[in-house]
Amino acid sequence: MTTETFSAAWLRQREPFDTAARNAAAPALELQSRLVARKRIPTEPWRVIDLACGTGANLRWLAPHLGGSQQWLVVDHDASLLRCWPERLGVTAAGEGLDEPLAFCGAGFQAAVVRQHIDLTGALHTLPWHAAHLVTASALLDLVSLAWLSRLVAASMAARVALLMSLSVDGRHRWTPTDPQDATVARVFGAHQQRDKGFGPALGGGAVAILQRELRAAGFRVFSARSDWQIDGRDGPQARAMQRALIDGMAQAATEQAPASAQALRAWQQRRHALADAGRVSVGHVDVLALP
Repeated sequence: MTTETFSAAWLRQREPFDTAARNAAAPALELQSRLVARKRIPTEPWRVIDLACGTGANLRWLAPHLGGSQQWLVVDHDASLLRCWPERLGVTAAGEGLDEPLAFCGAGFQAAVVRQHIDLTGALHTLPWHAAHLVTASALLDLVSLAWLSRLVAASMAARVALLMSLSVDGRHRWTPTDPQDATVARVFGAHQQRDKGFGPALGGGAVAILQRELRAAGFRVFSARSDWQIDGRDGPQARAMQRALIDGMAQAATEQAPASAQALRAWQQRRHALADAGRVSVGHVDVLALP
């Protein structure tokens, strides 16, 4: 089975909600984040590995927060997403090849970016773990298996490198107003999240708790903060479109998981669409920072 693929359009649509969620979580992790900075020599550039990097949303959020000179190795199994980086960073590339370094600069930071096309299901150990100050990923953990997660923790422990795993879903959905089928849809959707996404049986919403347990067992100091999506249809067309995309995605996945319930799921989908203009939903996510 191939690793799950996400479209550049979906990644672009979710990024503003990811950014707002991470901004809300950041103050709770700010002090601990400073401890990461103390691990490197001040004159050294930050060296960061971004796993399953997509089109660069993680870098766009994190680079300004790190500040200073930075070197990023960004890896993904989807070459088409990696080719989006120049456009999404607002930089000019000479060609479409992935071997061309990119430069991403802003107020107070300069990041040199190297893209690498690899399959993380089997190549995690090939990355330069010992050269990194920080290994990070966004919206990845729910897709991976327990065996893969254990390899991630083992590699981090061997290199004594900090981990920042952002925007990991934890299974919470809170709709306003409520619908009698909300809990049923969430349960069936959660079961679908545990299907094999390319890494083996996926951990879905249970991944965060398992990661925290394994990191503590390995001797890491582990900190976490909620980074929930807050999607309110009253905030305008972008929020309404995002809410409808979430409704459609949940209904489709739940129907794949429980085809005998397709009619009831379509009815839930229709009712939720009718409420989207004024309805709200909070989708549970957690950011985890681990220090060796």
